[in-house]
Amino acid sequence: MTLFTTLLVLIVERLFKLGEHWQFDHRLEAIFRRIHHFSAARTLGMMIFVMAITFLLLYALEGVLFNVLSLVAWILIGLLCIGAGKVRLHYHAYLTAASRGDAHAYKAMASELTLIHGVPPDCGEREFLRELQNALLWINFRFYLAPLFWLIVGGPWGPVTLVGYAFLRAWQSWLARYMTPQQRQQSAIDAVLHVLDWVPVRLAGVVYALLGHGEKALPAWFASLTDRHTSQYQVLTRLAQFSLAREPHTDSVETPKSAVSMARKTSFTLVVIIALLTLYGTLV
Repeated sequence: MTLFTTLLVLIVERLFKLGEHWQFDHRLEAIFRRIHHFSAARTLGMMIFVMAITFLLLYALEGVLFNVLSLVAWILIGLLCIGAGKVRLHYHAYLTAASRGDAHAYKAMASELTLIHGVPPDCGEREFLRELQNALLWINFRFYLAPLFWLIVGGPWGPVTLVGYAFLRAWQSWLARYMTPQQRQQSAIDAVLHVLDWVPVRLAGVVYALLGHGEKALPAWFASLTDRHTSQYQVLTRLAQFSLAREPHTDSVETPKSAVSMARKTSFTLVVIIALLTLYGTLV
Protein backbone atom coordinates (compact mmCIF):
# COMPACT_ATOMS: atom_id res chain seq x y z
CA MET A 1 0.00 0.00 0.00
CA THR A 2 2.89 2.35 0.75
CA LEU A 3 4.31 2.30 -2.79
CA PHE A 4 0.89 2.72 -4.42
CA THR A 5 -0.02 5.57 -2.08
CA THR A 6 3.33 7.30 -2.62
CA LEU A 7 3.11 7.21 -6.41
CA LEU A 8 -0.53 8.28 -6.50
CA VAL A 9 0.01 11.15 -4.05
CA LEU A 10 3.01 12.45 -5.95
CA ILE A 11 1.14 12.35 -9.26
CA VAL A 12 -1.95 14.11 -7.88
CA GLU A 13 0.18 16.63 -5.99
CA ARG A 14 2.17 17.50 -9.10
CA LEU A 15 -0.90 17.92 -11.31
CA PHE A 16 -3.51 19.47 -9.04
CA LYS A 17 -2.16 20.61 -5.68
CA LEU A 18 -1.91 24.38 -5.80
CA GLY A 19 -2.42 26.88 -3.02
CA GLU A 20 -3.32 26.07 0.57
CA HIS A 21 -6.48 24.00 0.28
CA TRP A 22 -4.76 20.61 0.60
CA GLN A 23 -1.96 21.83 2.88
CA PHE A 24 -1.76 20.39 6.41
CA ASP A 25 0.13 23.51 7.49
CA HIS A 26 -2.83 25.69 6.55
CA ARG A 27 -5.34 23.46 8.33
CA LEU A 28 -3.40 23.73 11.57
CA GLU A 29 -3.25 27.53 11.67
CA ALA A 30 -6.51 27.84 13.61
CA ILE A 31 -5.00 25.67 16.36
CA PHE A 32 -1.65 27.45 16.39
CA ARG A 33 -3.30 30.85 16.83
CA ARG A 34 -4.67 29.74 20.22
CA ILE A 35 -1.27 28.80 21.63
CA HIS A 36 0.42 31.45 23.78
CA HIS A 37 2.87 29.41 25.84
CA PHE A 38 5.82 27.61 24.31
CA SER A 39 7.92 24.72 25.59
CA ALA A 40 9.46 21.44 24.46
CA ALA A 41 6.83 19.51 26.42
CA ARG A 42 4.01 21.34 24.64
CA THR A 43 5.61 20.74 21.23
CA LEU A 44 6.02 17.01 21.86
CA GLY A 45 2.60 16.75 23.48
CA MET A 46 0.85 18.30 20.48
CA MET A 47 2.76 16.01 18.11
CA ILE A 48 1.82 12.91 20.10
CA PHE A 49 -1.81 14.06 20.22
CA VAL A 50 -2.17 14.41 16.42
CA MET A 51 -0.37 11.09 15.92
CA ALA A 52 -2.74 9.39 18.38
CA ILE A 53 -5.78 10.77 16.53
CA THR A 54 -4.39 9.48 13.24
CA PHE A 55 -3.68 6.07 14.76
CA LEU A 56 -7.23 5.78 16.13
CA LEU A 57 -8.67 6.77 12.74
CA LEU A 58 -6.65 4.14 10.88
CA TYR A 59 -7.41 1.54 13.53
CA ALA A 60 -11.15 2.22 13.25
CA LEU A 61 -11.02 1.90 9.44
CA GLU A 62 -8.91 -1.26 9.37
CA GLY A 63 -10.73 -4.08 7.57
CA VAL A 64 -13.79 -1.96 6.74
CA LEU A 65 -15.04 -2.48 3.16
CA PHE A 66 -12.03 -4.67 2.34
CA ASN A 67 -9.69 -1.87 3.51
CA VAL A 68 -10.95 0.54 0.83
CA LEU A 69 -11.57 3.21 3.45
CA SER A 70 -8.07 2.68 4.84
CA LEU A 71 -6.62 3.24 1.38
CA VAL A 72 -8.64 6.44 0.98
CA ALA A 73 -7.39 7.63 4.38
CA TRP A 74 -3.77 6.91 3.39
CA ILE A 75 -4.18 8.92 0.18
CA LEU A 76 -5.91 11.88 1.83
CA ILE A 77 -3.33 12.06 4.61
CA GLY A 78 -0.54 11.81 2.04
CA LEU A 79 -2.00 14.70 0.04
CA LEU A 80 -2.25 16.84 3.17
CA CYS A 81 1.29 16.15 4.34
CA ILE A 82 3.35 15.72 1.15
CA GLY A 83 3.87 18.58 -1.27
CA ALA A 84 4.38 22.33 -1.17
CA GLY A 85 1.38 23.79 -2.98
CA LYS A 86 1.58 27.33 -1.57
CA VAL A 87 5.37 27.43 -1.64
CA ARG A 88 5.29 26.45 -5.31
CA LEU A 89 3.11 29.49 -5.99
CA HIS A 90 5.72 31.66 -4.26
CA TYR A 91 8.42 30.08 -6.42
CA HIS A 92 6.56 30.77 -9.66
CA ALA A 93 5.81 34.33 -8.50
CA TYR A 94 9.53 34.79 -7.86
CA LEU A 95 10.40 33.58 -11.37
CA THR A 96 7.81 35.89 -12.92
CA ALA A 97 9.11 38.92 -11.01
CA ALA A 98 12.76 38.04 -11.71
CA SER A 99 12.01 37.65 -15.43
CA ARG A 100 10.53 41.16 -15.43
CA GLY A 101 13.48 42.54 -13.50
CA ASP A 102 11.23 43.62 -10.61
CA ALA A 103 13.78 43.45 -7.79
CA HIS A 104 11.36 44.50 -5.06
CA ALA A 105 8.81 41.82 -6.00
CA TYR A 106 11.25 38.96 -6.46
CA LYS A 107 13.05 39.73 -3.21
CA ALA A 108 9.71 39.74 -1.42
CA MET A 109 9.00 36.27 -2.80
CA ALA A 110 12.54 35.17 -1.97
CA SER A 111 11.94 36.17 1.65
CA GLU A 112 8.95 33.80 1.67
CA LEU A 113 11.05 30.97 0.25
CA THR A 114 13.87 31.57 2.76
CA LEU A 115 11.50 31.94 5.73
CA ILE A 116 13.00 29.24 7.96
CA HIS A 117 16.71 30.05 7.76
CA GLY A 118 16.68 33.52 6.23
CA VAL A 119 19.36 35.29 4.19
CA PRO A 120 22.42 36.96 5.78
CA PRO A 121 22.01 40.75 5.79
CA ASP A 122 23.99 42.84 3.31
CA CYS A 123 25.04 39.82 1.25
CA GLY A 124 25.98 40.25 -2.40
CA GLU A 125 23.91 39.06 -5.34
CA ARG A 126 25.92 35.86 -5.74
CA GLU A 127 25.55 34.95 -2.06
CA PHE A 128 21.85 35.84 -2.18
CA LEU A 129 21.24 33.47 -5.10
CA ARG A 130 23.22 30.72 -3.42
CA GLU A 131 21.10 31.05 -0.27
CA LEU A 132 17.96 31.00 -2.42
CA GLN A 133 19.17 27.77 -3.99
CA ASN A 134 19.78 26.30 -0.56
CA ALA A 135 16.30 27.33 0.59
CA LEU A 136 14.70 25.62 -2.42
CA LEU A 137 16.71 22.46 -1.80
CA TRP A 138 15.58 22.48 1.83
CA ILE A 139 11.94 23.05 0.84
CA ASN A 140 12.14 19.99 -1.40
CA PHE A 141 13.55 18.00 1.50
CA ARG A 142 11.00 19.22 4.04
CA PHE A 143 7.92 18.81 1.86
CA TYR A 144 8.84 15.74 -0.19
CA LEU A 145 11.90 13.71 0.85
CA ALA A 146 11.52 13.74 4.63
CA PRO A 147 7.73 13.08 4.56
CA LEU A 148 8.30 10.13 2.20
CA PHE A 149 10.95 8.80 4.58
CA TRP A 150 8.60 8.92 7.56
CA LEU A 151 5.73 7.42 5.56
CA ILE A 152 7.92 4.44 4.67
CA VAL A 153 9.52 4.09 8.12
CA GLY A 154 6.06 3.87 9.68
CA GLY A 155 5.30 0.71 7.73
CA PRO A 156 1.62 -0.29 8.14
CA TRP A 157 1.13 2.80 10.29
CA GLY A 158 3.00 5.12 7.94
CA PRO A 159 0.39 7.91 8.01
CA VAL A 160 0.87 8.17 11.79
CA THR A 161 4.59 8.97 11.56
CA LEU A 162 3.94 11.13 8.48
CA VAL A 163 1.39 13.26 10.32
CA GLY A 164 3.74 13.65 13.28
CA TYR A 165 6.51 15.00 11.06
CA ALA A 166 4.19 17.23 9.04
CA PHE A 167 2.82 18.70 12.26
CA LEU A 168 6.31 19.65 13.45
CA ARG A 169 7.12 21.16 10.05
CA ALA A 170 3.97 23.27 10.17
CA TRP A 171 4.66 24.32 13.77
CA GLN A 172 8.17 25.48 12.86
CA SER A 173 6.91 27.47 9.87
CA TRP A 174 4.22 29.11 12.00
CA LEU A 175 6.71 30.10 14.68
CA ALA A 176 9.17 31.45 12.10
CA ARG A 177 6.47 33.57 10.45
CA TYR A 178 4.49 34.93 13.40
CA MET A 179 6.45 34.49 16.62
CA THR A 180 9.70 35.89 17.97
CA PRO A 181 13.02 34.00 17.83
CA GLN A 182 12.86 33.64 21.63
CA GLN A 183 9.43 31.97 21.50
CA ARG A 184 10.64 29.68 18.72
CA GLN A 185 13.63 28.71 20.87
CA GLN A 186 11.39 28.06 23.88
CA SER A 187 9.31 25.65 21.81
CA ALA A 188 12.45 23.55 21.09
CA ILE A 189 11.07 22.87 17.61
CA ASP A 190 14.45 23.29 15.92
CA ALA A 191 16.08 20.83 18.33
CA VAL A 192 13.34 18.22 17.84
CA LEU A 193 13.52 18.46 14.06
CA HIS A 194 17.32 18.38 14.17
CA VAL A 195 17.06 14.88 15.66
CA LEU A 196 14.28 13.68 13.35
CA ASP A 197 16.00 15.00 10.22
CA TRP A 198 19.36 13.35 10.95
CA VAL A 199 18.80 10.08 9.07
CA PRO A 200 16.72 11.39 6.13
CA VAL A 201 19.24 14.20 5.54
CA ARG A 202 22.05 11.65 5.23
CA LEU A 203 19.99 9.50 2.87
CA ALA A 204 19.14 12.47 0.65
CA GLY A 205 22.70 13.76 0.96
CA VAL A 206 24.26 10.60 -0.42
CA VAL A 207 22.04 10.90 -3.52
CA TYR A 208 23.16 14.50 -4.01
CA ALA A 209 26.76 13.38 -3.54
CA LEU A 210 26.46 10.65 -6.17
CA LEU A 211 24.68 12.93 -8.64
CA GLY A 212 27.38 15.58 -8.31
CA HIS A 213 31.13 15.63 -7.75
CA GLY A 214 31.53 12.34 -5.95
CA GLU A 215 35.26 12.79 -5.36
CA LYS A 216 34.50 15.87 -3.25
CA ALA A 217 31.00 15.15 -2.00
CA LEU A 218 31.47 11.58 -0.73
CA PRO A 219 34.23 12.48 1.77
CA ALA A 220 31.98 15.29 3.03
CA TRP A 221 29.09 12.83 3.34
CA PHE A 222 31.18 10.33 5.31
CA ALA A 223 32.29 13.16 7.61
CA SER A 224 28.64 14.08 8.20
CA LEU A 225 27.94 10.61 9.63
CA THR A 226 29.78 11.51 12.83
CA ASP A 227 28.71 15.17 12.91
CA ARG A 228 26.04 15.70 15.57
CA HIS A 229 26.30 19.47 15.87
CA THR A 230 26.11 21.01 12.39
CA SER A 231 22.55 21.90 11.43
CA GLN A 232 20.86 19.47 9.06
CA TYR A 233 20.18 22.39 6.73
CA GLN A 234 23.90 23.05 6.36
CA VAL A 235 24.72 19.36 5.92
CA LEU A 236 22.17 18.85 3.16
CA THR A 237 22.80 22.08 1.27
CA ARG A 238 26.58 21.69 1.44
CA LEU A 239 26.33 18.25 -0.17
CA ALA A 240 23.83 19.50 -2.75
CA GLN A 241 26.07 22.43 -3.66
CA PHE A 242 28.72 19.96 -4.83
CA SER A 243 26.19 18.88 -7.44
CA LEU A 244 25.56 22.50 -8.40
CA ALA A 245 29.21 23.55 -8.50
CA ARG A 246 29.22 23.80 -12.28
CA GLU A 247 26.29 26.23 -12.26
CA PRO A 248 27.14 29.97 -12.08
CA HIS A 249 25.38 31.87 -9.28
CA THR A 250 24.76 34.98 -11.36
CA ASP A 251 21.36 34.69 -13.02
CA SER A 252 18.30 35.42 -10.88
CA VAL A 253 16.13 33.05 -12.94
CA GLU A 254 18.41 30.19 -13.98
CA THR A 255 20.15 29.84 -10.60
CA PRO A 256 17.02 28.84 -8.63
CA LYS A 257 15.83 26.75 -11.58
CA SER A 258 19.01 24.68 -11.44
CA ALA A 259 18.42 23.95 -7.74
CA VAL A 260 14.82 22.89 -8.37
CA SER A 261 15.93 20.68 -11.26
CA MET A 262 18.53 18.98 -9.06
CA ALA A 263 15.99 18.52 -6.26
CA ARG A 264 13.56 16.88 -8.68
CA LYS A 265 16.26 14.48 -9.89
CA THR A 266 16.98 13.53 -6.30
CA SER A 267 13.30 12.99 -5.52
CA PHE A 268 12.86 10.87 -8.66
CA THR A 269 15.94 8.80 -7.80
CA LEU A 270 14.70 8.11 -4.29
CA VAL A 271 11.21 7.16 -5.51
CA VAL A 272 12.77 4.72 -8.01
CA ILE A 273 14.90 3.21 -5.23
CA ILE A 274 11.81 2.87 -3.02
CA ALA A 275 9.90 1.18 -5.85
CA LEU A 276 12.71 -1.27 -6.60
CA LEU A 277 13.16 -2.20 -2.94
CA THR A 278 9.42 -2.64 -2.51
CA LEU A 279 9.16 -4.87 -5.58
CA TYR A 280 12.20 -6.86 -4.50
CA GLY A 281 10.75 -7.35 -1.02
CA THR A 282 7.44 -8.48 -2.53
CA LEU A 283 9.05 -10.98 -4.90
CA VAL A 284 11.45 -12.39 -2.30
